[in-house]
Amino acid sequence: MESFSVLSGIAVPLAEANIDTNQICPTRFNKVPRGPRFAQILLHDRRFNADGSEKSDYILNQEPYRHAVIAVAGRNFGVGSSRETAVFGLMTFGIRSVIAPNFGDIFFSNSLKNGLLPVRLPAATVDTLMRQLQERRGAHLTVDLPNQAVTGPDGKLYRFEIEPLSKKRLLRGLDEIAHTQEYAAAIRRFEEGQAKAYPWLSA
Repeated sequence: MESFSVLSGIAVPLAEANIDTNQICPTRFNKVPRGPRFAQILLHDRRFNADGSEKSDYILNQEPYRHAVIAVAGRNFGVGSSRETAVFGLMTFGIRSVIAPNFGDIFFSNSLKNGLLPVRLPAATVDTLMRQLQERRGAHLTVDLPNQAVTGPDGKLYRFEIEPLSKKRLLRGLDEIAHTQEYAAAIRRFEEGQAKAYPWLSA
């Protein structure tokens, strides 16, 4: 998993509530192997016509938002069915952080497990950031995980909360399996001790 520390770049305003996982990654793409194709799968039915041509009026098909690394979205981003593919789509496109008032619980968890940082900020703050991004096309945001802060286009700082263990894993680029493997020696010693103390358990 790629580590996350400080991210600064173009932020795209997705000025809509209830963008669910079926929109982020339509169901028919759920079994596609993870890879470069997910850059096109992201919000596919919003971005492409039936013949595969781009819908020029959709924001992610426009410059400079093709190069966005941060998204600012409305409430309930990522609600709906469970699918890691929604996270894969965002990350393969290049978006490493999504800022919204709230998220679907499973999407939020999947994001943290795969190196995408979901940032919860108050709805009024998100509205302010959205407005600034709409007024200044191509404006940049900065998401600073070590200091748990978002810097808006106007330079104002907004603090956010994150669970400490998730923060640690993101900073170090560790998913749950990699994090557990760091304790492999201790686990092995415990198992050996248990086998000696209670040999009948492994008989």
